[in-house]
Amino acid sequence: MDHYLDIQLLPDPEFSQPMLMGALYNKLHRALVSLETDRIGVSFPEYSLKPKGLGSILRIHGSSADLKQLQALDWLRGMRDHIELSPAQQVPADTQHSCVKRRQYKTNVERLRRRRMKRKGETYQEASEAIPDSVEQRPDLPFAVLRSQSTGQGFHLFVEQGKPMPEPVSGRFNSYGLSLGATVPIF
Repeated sequence: MDHYLDIQLLPDPEFSQPMLMGALYNKLHRALVSLETDRIGVSFPEYSLKPKGLGSILRIHGSSADLKQLQALDWLRGMRDHIELSPAQQVPADTQHSCVKRRQYKTNVERLRRRRMKRKGETYQEASEAIPDSVEQRPDLPFAVLRSQSTGQGFHLFVEQGKPMPEPVSGRFNSYGLSLGATVPIF
């Protein structure tokens, strides 16, 4: 995690910033799946809880070799008119670190009930008694709207960027560049 590159979304009158971030993040996800790597992480320098948003910059972290391997895929095809890509650079000295992780919520009670009905062969009434409305959660985290490659369905990828820590924590990153415990430099 000693190098990074920034991808800045450019203003576009036809597409909103969140829509472009979702498209960019989808492309990164496919590239990371293709690479089969767990050594590339992401952060969002403009991450904000109030107002809620990921911002307009996607920062990709890794070693110089890992970032070169990623860039060799030409995974940004179709996004070049909407972004400005920085060259890979060395992480500044004396930076803090943070864990950037995915958070999953039970946001749709009806879907949970349908799934239970199908899985257990229950009636709607039985599933409703087992899964009351109070189970539904309303997340208050920034998110990207992505499309599942396996099901084709859209979903919200909620992102939690933790508090800065003085020391890095090594570990693995998933195919979204997120981790449950590993950190990326935050600056």
